[in-house]
Amino acid sequence: MAAGLGTRLRPLTNDRPKAMVEIGGMSLFHITQSRLANAGISHCVVNIHHFAKEFRTYIQNSEASQVCRLSISDESGLLLDTGGAIKHAAKHFSLKEPVVIHNVDILSDIDFHALEQHHIASGNLITLCTSRRHSNRMLLFDQTGNLAGIYGRDDAPGLTPLPFSGISIVSPQLFDLMPPDDKPYPVFRAYLELAKSHRIGYFMHNGDNWFDVGTLDDLERARRLFTPDALHRYITKGVFPEK
Repeated sequence: MAAGLGTRLRPLTNDRPKAMVEIGGMSLFHITQSRLANAGISHCVVNIHHFAKEFRTYIQNSEASQVCRLSISDESGLLLDTGGAIKHAAKHFSLKEPVVIHNVDILSDIDFHALEQHHIASGNLITLCTSRRHSNRMLLFDQTGNLAGIYGRDDAPGLTPLPFSGISIVSPQLFDLMPPDDKPYPVFRAYLELAKSHRIGYFMHNGDNWFDVGTLDDLERARRLFTPDALHRYITKGVFPEK
């Protein structure tokens, strides 16, 4: 997921998409793509909107084009928000196996093999990565672990608030169940409707080894933490540097 305007990273995103902002000499897109490829993912789909032409040229001409098979989901005409973006990208997937959905500005040591095994064993339509950490944006889950609402809006006794980590895995059946992509819509509006009839659960990971590169301050902290050597270990082995 890389099509956002990156407003919190201005002025860096005044002339490039957020996905092209660099840490340790590598773009956020290249880092995320390489991390997924080293976890065994052979095909990546990236959505583009902000500075779409420049991002497309970068993708086609950089080392990122050699990491794994790559498809571009073009939203240059209309930014489709998170829900519309996923529906729009569906035509690029094989629809035969689970799909990992990963925000481009998230760094974590999530074990993608364990995530996939948990997803399949649980019978979830969607599995959302969460952790025990402070966040201003929380989801609510019921006593069976199913998605039940948004914290601060749908609060009710018996519901557990957990933050979404910007990474999920979905079964291919999801794409036929989502609303059309003819207009933008937030993904959790669709997910909450689906949770009434389908299982949408969570996968708990270590919240200490998770980083959202969402603001300029966050970016500077990430650049101090992820030196070139630390970044290489993170990409190739999934080892998160010590803070």
